[in-house]
Amino acid sequence: MYKNILVPVSFDEDRDAAGAVAVAQLLAEEDGRITLLHVMEQIPAYAISYMPTEYLVESREAIEAEMAEMAASLPRAQGVVVTGHSGRTILDWAEENGVDCIVIASHRPGMQDLLLGSTAHQVVRHAKCAVHVVR
Repeated sequence: MYKNILVPVSFDEDRDAAGAVAVAQLLAEEDGRITLLHVMEQIPAYAISYMPTEYLVESREAIEAEMAEMAASLPRAQGVVVTGHSGRTILDWAEENGVDCIVIASHRPGMQDLLLGSTAHQVVRHAKCAVHVVR
């Protein structure tokens, strides 16, 4: 059982955090806490100039609201939104916040994953705590 569980949440179509959240609830100690973490990838400067100025603010507010709603449905949970590269940021956040377990959802791997790697793969290989991957 774990005291401090991190569940990275992605809103991509092929990702569903519900399974990872359910596993985190099973693995959490009675007084354990769960953090739902969403990493907003940084948009390259050349692309941001083509987007409306309020796009980043509005999208962050919408994601924060969704994360707060998800966390409110769980005991001792919080939703956190940060900016950065997903794999590295998840690992850094886990280490900085004393996470003892990461429960991460993964999609079925395809050819692109063999060439580019995936966030779950990076987390599994480099995390300094236990990692449970849910498909």
